[in-house]
Amino acid sequence: MPVSTPPLTFTFRGEVTENHALASVCAPIIIFIEIPFLLRICPTSAKFDAFIRNFTTNYMRAAIYLVMSVVQWLSLLTGASSLLAAAVLLLIAASFYLLAGVKSQEFVSSKTLGGQGLAQMIV
Repeated sequence: MPVSTPPLTFTFRGEVTENHALASVCAPIIIFIEIPFLLRICPTSAKFDAFIRNFTTNYMRAAIYLVMSVVQWLSLLTGASSLLAAAVLLLIAASFYLLAGVKSQEFVSSKTLGGQGLAQMIV
C-alpha cells in the first residue's frame, strides 16, 4: 500500500522576516567593530564612526555582543528559527570578551584587521 506524502507548502511568517532584518542590522555593526580599517575606507558618517569607536575595550564589546544576543534570543520567542545559531554565538563572544575584561587582559588589535601600524603598512 503506497504511503502518500503531503504536498510541500511554504508558509510566510512576518515576524521571522522582521527578526532576520534585525540580524542583518547587527552583522555590519559586528564587522565594523572587529575590522576598524573599514572605518577608514568605507564612506560612513561621523556619528556612526563615533558609535563604533565606543567599543574599543573588552567590557564595551562584551556589552554590545550581549545586547545583540538578547535581541536574537527575544526574536526566538515567536518561534524557532536559524537565528538560534546567531544568538548562541553572540552569547559565547560576549562571555569571552567579559572573561578577558575580568582577567584584565588588554585588547590586542591586529595589523591585518586594521589595528595599530596598518596606515604605515599601506604607505
